[in-house]
Amino acid sequence: MLLQLSIRNYALVSQLDLELAAGMTVITGETGAGKSIMLDALGLALGDRADGNAVRPGTDKADILAAFDLSQSPEAASWLSQRDLEQDGLCLLRRVVSSEGRSRGYINGTPCPLSDLKALGELLLDIHSQHEHQSLLQSETQRRLLDNFAGSTDLAKSVQRSAQQCQQLRSQLNRLSQADDEQRARQQLLRYQLEELDLLALAEGEWEQLEQEHQTLSGAADLLSSCAEVLALSEADGGHLLAALSGSLHRLTSCAPLPEALGEVCELLESAQIQIEEAVSSAQRFIDHFDNDPERAQFLEERISSVYSLARKHRVQPSELHRHHQQLAAELASISADEQTLGELDEALTAALQSYQQQAGELSAQREEAAARLSAAVEAQMQRLGMQGGRFVIALHLREHTEPHAGGQEQVEFLVSANPGSAPRPLIKVASGGELSRISLAIQVIAAQTSRVPTLIFDEVDVGIGGPTAEVVGQLLRQLGSRGQVLVVTHLAQVAAQGHQHLLVEKRSDAQSTQTAVLALDNKGRHQEIARMLGGVEITAESLAHAHKMLANVQG
Repeated sequence: MLLQLSIRNYALVSQLDLELAAGMTVITGETGAGKSIMLDALGLALGDRADGNAVRPGTDKADILAAFDLSQSPEAASWLSQRDLEQDGLCLLRRVVSSEGRSRGYINGTPCPLSDLKALGELLLDIHSQHEHQSLLQSETQRRLLDNFAGSTDLAKSVQRSAQQCQQLRSQLNRLSQADDEQRARQQLLRYQLEELDLLALAEGEWEQLEQEHQTLSGAADLLSSCAEVLALSEADGGHLLAALSGSLHRLTSCAPLPEALGEVCELLESAQIQIEEAVSSAQRFIDHFDNDPERAQFLEERISSVYSLARKHRVQPSELHRHHQQLAAELASISADEQTLGELDEALTAALQSYQQQAGELSAQREEAAARLSAAVEAQMQRLGMQGGRFVIALHLREHTEPHAGGQEQVEFLVSANPGSAPRPLIKVASGGELSRISLAIQVIAAQTSRVPTLIFDEVDVGIGGPTAEVVGQLLRQLGSRGQVLVVTHLAQVAAQGHQHLLVEKRSDAQSTQTAVLALDNKGRHQEIARMLGGVEITAESLAHAHKMLANVQG
């Protein structure tokens, strides 16, 4: 239950603190006084979109706080407990909006995303607006109202999710199936190509080794001749270069003292001698280990030829053949995985369809039972609301196609007959504006009777209604208030007289500013306000007497 609403610097409100009670609280005031401001501010506390233009001019932020008692709201209490936000049976929802349009939300003093404010707000408060009778013409609204009345909201959402899952699986399955024929042809080609490549079995880096070894064997004669020339450097008939270097080095080092420049010459000769000795040794090792095998050379020729041939066939360079082999293998694996996925998707779709049929069938049964009850209840209220002899029927039309639908297996349609003897027809085709308002109000009142939300707000839902019917509307709303908390914004004196409490919204202006104020009326104040609502600008003795009679009848 809403205990308190505090508003600071919002629209025309500078400061407002309202204490609210159980029962039916009526909110009245002249047009333009600011009755909607209270509900708009409350909507902000419940997560509605913020607008910096709504911040009172001359201030930097608006601050709205709504305090709720959770003693009759077990679902809201559980929601808070699951998030460690509970606070002694109370719930404080706060919203701060800056003049730049930025906003912050709080639950029991803890910062929270606006989605949390909205989710929690739906468990605490339900608003019925004057425009709902227009949405009542929409098939989706009719289905939602029936599901709410049946207590099937969660099941309906589950059916919707199940239908969406079936549609997604069907789409994926169709996409893969359409590509399946092309993939089979590609799969055959890949297997043939991979057999050739597997047979060649070219290892990573092997091509470079083949080329290098082939080049070495192809130039074997030249290599051996060159190595022989290197060996000759140490032989006498080759000029005995090493001996000459050694002798020259000995003669220089025997001279004393040796000039510094010749010392460097000696170092260079020593280095040259060492390097020539190492070169001769390396050349000798190469000759000793060189394998000039004709069979190996023949093998290399054939291997290289095979690589070239297959590379040309696959239109790649020989050096790219190994990577190409891996890519084709990966593609084949992917196609094989798609085949497996196709089977898995088919199984998943079958299971999803079974789940949908089971849930949708259960929802259909609940709708059928609830449709009969809601039709009878609305029809009974229509008689009270000035539509004597009127009929109201909820028709369930089985959908023509069998594919899963987010709305279930049937379409929900509200049919009405405003006059005795007339066959019920679709609501959109037969109901006038006044009739639609009364039917909508009847449905809202009945739906509210089954609502688990402790606080209900009716915002000018009596538009288009007057006379004795308005008094009946007030009585219906008072009955709702007797079971919980109902806030009613109204322009009708007959409805206002039914309230347990009465709030008057006034606009006050001076030379500097205009402000909206809210007054809790006592008995005298109620007489004055209802007389105003009955008689216009001037309150007369007749209007006061009429107001007194109306209030006396309500109070017994």
